[in-house]
Amino acid sequence: MMDPKIFDEFARRLSAAMPPGLQSLQQDFEHNARAALQGALAKLDLVTREEFEVQSAVLARTREKVEALERRVAELEARLGKGAEAPAADETTPGDLDMDGG
Repeated sequence: MMDPKIFDEFARRLSAAMPPGLQSLQQDFEHNARAALQGALAKLDLVTREEFEVQSAVLARTREKVEALERRVAELEARLGKGAEAPAADETTPGDLDMDGG
């Protein structure tokens, strides 16, 4: 396998050997390609790595809180299930009352 430094040195020598007109074309091409790439990336709705990491941390904390609340609700439901039985079919609940009071 060849050493990558050989390729770098070859590219430097080739660039130095190019006529000045071609060197300016190469620089123009690189400049235009870079500008086109930056323009295309700017149109995409991308976030930085830092923003991604911050939102990942927020999501992890939120997920932990949701899981804790789910456990708490399950505990409270279990307590309610043990302490109070379900109402009988003939009993009325506040939601069953008519607006006339009846």
